[in-house]
Amino acid sequence: MTETGSLRILAASDGAPVTTDNPRGSSAVLLICEHASQYIPASLNNLGLDDSTANSHVAWDPGALAVAKLLSTTLNACLIYANISRLVYDCNRPPDAPGAMQVKSEIFPIEGNRNLSDAAKEARISEIYLPFTKAVETQITARSKAGRPTAIVTIHSFTPIYFGETRKVELGLLHDKDSRLADAMLALPSSMNVRRNQPYGPQDGVTHTLQVHALKNGALNVMVEIRNDFITTEEDQVTVANELAQMIVGALKNLGVPAKNAEGLSNA
Repeated sequence: MTETGSLRILAASDGAPVTTDNPRGSSAVLLICEHASQYIPASLNNLGLDDSTANSHVAWDPGALAVAKLLSTTLNACLIYANISRLVYDCNRPPDAPGAMQVKSEIFPIEGNRNLSDAAKEARISEIYLPFTKAVETQITARSKAGRPTAIVTIHSFTPIYFGETRKVELGLLHDKDSRLADAMLALPSSMNVRRNQPYGPQDGVTHTLQVHALKNGALNVMVEIRNDFITTEEDQVTVANELAQMIVGALKNLGVPAKNAEGLSNA
């Protein structure tokens, strides 16, 4: 790599920074998973991390993509997800946020993010964040032109213990200024301990995707946070995804939003 405007982070072997699954899905739901992968491009030398840390929850949201893919299938919904670790660039943060390319995650220093040059930061923004943002914008624009409603649902997971403290919340439903979808989901029964804006909230800077893509377009939206010990196995992931599907479809129905496949979810 060179400290020039042509500095590159991604090689052809790294693949695309973002994937769009089921772009023609009929559901009103648009699923997004910003922290789907722990993959760190080879050019960044693992960001100076040992393999254990680089594959831990600090690098991604374990189980989140698996649940998102199950929801995509069950709901027949489009799913957009990032293929690069949030430690390289957190696609749920704007470029000017300290957390976009954080130098410390929880108690773990991220040495490969210290003292980044402007060129290095710009490379990550242009190669990772902007393609991700463009993919979401493209899908929303196409749906708008087709006269289709859009409800944005982002899927995340969180660790049961944070800074040594045990978290009692099992499912968090987060929102920014628009709480309509979160309110409707919170009104429905759940087998999990569900809380509003926990374990994080807007004050923690975690609603960037909702702000940029939902609030700006007047779209219903919610950020789903699942405690990751609830989605460690395929069986657990199916169970949680089915419950979330029921909650999402039930909430949309109560809000008067049509879902073409809702009838098929009665036994999901």
